[in-house]
Amino acid sequence: MNTRLLIVEDNRDILANLADYLTLKGYEVDCAQDGLTGLHLAATHHFDLIVLDVMLPGMDGFTLCKRLREGERSDTPIIMLTARDALDDRLIGFSAGADDYLTKPFALSELVARIEAVLKRSRGGGRRRLRVGDLDYDLDTLEVTRAGQALHLGPIGLKLLAVLMQKSPAVVRREALETALWGDEPPDSDSLRSHIHALRQQIDKPFPTPLLHTVHGVGFRLAAHEG
Repeated sequence: MNTRLLIVEDNRDILANLADYLTLKGYEVDCAQDGLTGLHLAATHHFDLIVLDVMLPGMDGFTLCKRLREGERSDTPIIMLTARDALDDRLIGFSAGADDYLTKPFALSELVARIEAVLKRSRGGGRRRLRVGDLDYDLDTLEVTRAGQALHLGPIGLKLLAVLMQKSPAVVRREALETALWGDEPPDSDSLRSHIHALRQQIDKPFPTPLLHTVHGVGFRLAAHEG
């Protein structure tokens, strides 16, 4: 039996490209171009996974995701798409019940990789979780632990940690972190340094091995090994 996908995307060209590519990859694909149609299809048919755009006419993707999680199809995995690389969007998406997030533009092969990973995780009953070394961030509960010890981070600390863990082990530039935290109007240049210091105090100071590394003149990286 083929894996059946629902794509909810209002851009006709993007929708056609996604449907054609995923069909070639062996998926059975249904499509909707607005939130209400997507909700109706999802509520009346079985889908193994839903690819859901955030910006939709009639009902936005966040609302649609939340409605699905409250209904009979509450367990259907959802990957959300957005044209905005904003951390707030991702956090809203995760809190609405999304399983993964992909920012436009993206390679079609990356979407397939994400679909396969989410399907594998959902069929195995896994939770949405970020992990670097012995540091865990549960995206369902927003709980952070290191070596089994609970860490208590504020909203900005959680935002910083999410970006750094999602990009790990890559370096995240200072500018990208400031944009993720404050959009196009970051406060003074010392603010990010203060929040990085506070995060380091929480996740590194009580433990023997540091995870948060400064790359001088560039930014920061979260990794189990420096280098």
